[in-house]
Amino acid sequence: MDVTQLKAIVFDCDGVLFDTADANRAYYDALLKHFGKPTLNDEQFVKVHMFTVREAFEYLFPEMETLDAVYAFAKKTGYHPFIQYMQEEPGLRELLVKLKAGGYIRGIATNRTNTMEDVLIDHNLTDYFEMVVTASDVPHAKPAPDELFKIMTHYDLAPHELLFIGDSEYDQITAQRAGTWFVAFKSSGLDAHFHASRMGDLEQLLNLAP
Repeated sequence: MDVTQLKAIVFDCDGVLFDTADANRAYYDALLKHFGKPTLNDEQFVKVHMFTVREAFEYLFPEMETLDAVYAFAKKTGYHPFIQYMQEEPGLRELLVKLKAGGYIRGIATNRTNTMEDVLIDHNLTDYFEMVVTASDVPHAKPAPDELFKIMTHYDLAPHELLFIGDSEYDQITAQRAGTWFVAFKSSGLDAHFHASRMGDLEQLLNLAP
């Protein structure tokens, strides 16, 4: 990986920018409880962590002919009550400041949809990113490469000029299909150009000033 050619650093949200395990589990458990179903088991949690909301609902409620009732309850409940359980990754803000100072485009590519804006607002991170692409902004969500393609098209970037940081198999496949560089964050089992266990590892990779 020639980091001198990089122009954009793009992050997945869940599991990279934030530890969202508690928040996502609480959200989906609330939905399941309302419809009289058991709370998430470990296998279900891993899957809904990667899925879009639509995919998660279809996966968790396969017996329903229509998901209208689930969507209605989800809309009434909202995700906002669960944002408080999201834990910002230590060192994130410092890294984002250094990326801006280094002239990098800072982006997000996430399978979240309408919750992403509230997450950034509540954590005062809106001004730390030049472009945010969610599953609702493209025809096909991850693992399709559409989200990364949208960022590359907007900034007229070649694949080798973008580094994508993710933590799931979906993220790995997305980067491979887009032809970009990929960093696996806290996910040693993924096939990646670089593995990072903390934000400081990314600073070192990009040779950012201490």
